[in-house]
Parts: sequence; structure tokens; C-alpha cells
Amino acid sequence: MATKITGTGSYIPITIERNEDFHKHEFINQDGSSIKQQNDVIIEKFKAITGIGERRYVENHLNTSDIAFFAAQKAIENSQVNQEELDYIIVGHNYGDVKHNTEQSDTVPSIASRVKHLLGIKNPKCVAYDILFGCPGWNEGVIQANAFIKAGIAKKCLVIGAETLSRVVDKHDRDSMIYSDGAGAAIIEETSETGGIIAHQSATYALDEAHFIYFGETNNPAITDQRRYIKMYGRKIYEFALNNVPSAMKSCLDKSGYNIGDLKKILIHQANEKMDEAIVQRFYKLYNMDMPKDIMPMTINKLGNSSVATVPTLYDLILNGKLDGHTINKGDLIMFASVGAGMNINAIVYKC
Repeated sequence: MATKITGTGSYIPITIERNEDFHKHEFINQDGSSIKQQNDVIIEKFKAITGIGERRYVENHLNTSDIAFFAAQKAIENSQVNQEELDYIIVGHNYGDVKHNTEQSDTVPSIASRVKHLLGIKNPKCVAYDILFGCPGWNEGVIQANAFIKAGIAKKCLVIGAETLSRVVDKHDRDSMIYSDGAGAAIIEETSETGGIIAHQSATYALDEAHFIYFGETNNPAITDQRRYIKMYGRKIYEFALNNVPSAMKSCLDKSGYNIGDLKKILIHQANEKMDEAIVQRFYKLYNMDMPKDIMPMTINKLGNSSVATVPTLYDLILNGKLDGHTINKGDLIMFASVGAGMNINAIVYKC
């Protein structure tokens, strides 16, 4: 028996926010002081470091629960599972539903319960709950679904990662250009096939690192409202990721019993192109190898950082032939990996 992904779906918002759309923004330092560089220089440096040229924002009438529902519908259809037979709906997110032009996040009822409602599932034994685990939330949901299945508690689970970060960004913060919106989903099932989830690794670093990503005030001292925005210490996160993610990936691969040469693709959280490249390069260096060409598919240049949605969206796009130059075939060994608020890290070795 194996725990496998039997269906995937994603939702990519239609509104494109390009780098040039930020030229008129008033960027301010975290301490409230003015930034001496012109916006075109700021944006050029931003593109060189992150690789982001554009990102996607949801339309004003949509919320996180809506786009989670759209991705879930596609995954259910793709898997051909009877949705009334789902044992769990697990939704990874971080900020709930933040309606357009409102200041408060709405998390009651849970996003998972909202998705179940929108799907029209009648079965009360289908348990719906949310997981707040930073950007690695979808990965962790998959790990939990696998644990339920291995324990005999469940046979079919729907795991979703959805976020609308455009609703929680401070427009006066340069980091606001990183974030985007999106949703990805997968059906996780017990099957008689071989492969599936082979090994996984998770960790939380909170002694010194808990507040590397946090909810804080705007950088603009002229604004006196009480609204809070997603904030981060970028340099600390960069160093943390490079020092800790490669070893977590190695630990996961070593537990799987497979060799580094068996990996066909690494689907890593799309947060920063240069950081992701450095992480994967360091991972291969732990095996005294160079990073292979095309091992790490990227969508960040067009889709930005959609947090928990990046990994499942990336996987769905590749499976459906929508990412040029990349394919994943039955029997391929791949790795899902992520790092984010918490600070949390996880990795999964998966045989398709």
C-alpha cells in the first residue's frame, strides 16, 4: 500500500501586477526614513535578486476561501474521487479571508469549513480544519494526511494551500513586491500502487527565529491606523534558509533510502530565486555534487511568492504540461521542500 497524490488542481488569479506598476509607490525604510534611491533602481535590484518580474492578485470580490475552493474543485475532478468519501479537508494558509478594503482577517469558521461548504459536501464525517505553518503549510498538510492514512484513520484527504497576500502587504515596504495570491490542491489517497510518500522531515526553529516573519505596522509614520501587515527580516531569513534547509533536505533523502542521483525534480517553495538556487546548490554540495541543470523548476518570475500555494501550484502546472521544459513522469522520484514563518522547514521525498 502507498499514499499517493491522485489528483491536483490550482487557481492562478487573472490580475497581473508587473514590476513597472510599482514605479509610483512611495517606498520607505522600516525605521520610517526615506529611501534615497529612485524606484526604478529599487525595482531593478529587486528583480535581479528575487527573479520576480510580475505577480498575480485576486479580483476584489474573491477571498482566500474562494480560490481554495476553485483549486479543490479541479483536484477532485482530476482525481475522479467522490467528494462525499473525503475523510479530511486540510487547508494551509496564514491570514484567513481578508476582504477587499477591510482591515481584519476573518478565520471563523475555518477556511477548510468554508471550502467544504462551497463544495456542498454533506458528509459530517468529512473533517475540515486549517493549518497555520507558514509557507510550508501545504507540505505539512500532506504529511499529516499521510499520517492519518498510515494510521488507518483516513483513506482519502484533500489538502489545499491558498493565500491572498495582496491583502496584507504594506505598499510602503519594498518587500511588498515579493508577495502574490494563488491556490493549489491535491487529493491524497491510499492506493495499492508502489511509491507515493517515501519519507518526510519537518522542523520548527523558534528560540531565536520565531519572529523573522511577523505582523507589523506600516513603514509610513504618517499613517496612524491600527492595521498590521506581513513583515520580515529578509537577510536573517536568507541566512537561516541557507544554513538549515539543505541539511533538512538531506536528512529527508537519506531516510528515504534513495540516492541523490535518483532525484528528477526538486519542487521548492518559490520565495526568492537566488535563495532557492543557493539552497539547492548547497544541498548537492552535501553529496559532493554540482546542482544538475533543470532540477529546480521555477514559476516565481511570473507568479511571485504565493506562500502555501507555490509548491502545489508548481506541481499541478508541471503535471499538466504548462511549464515549458519540465515534465514529471510516473515512477519519477521528486522532492517537495519549503521554508517559512515559524520558522518552519519541511521536505517530502515522493515517488510518482
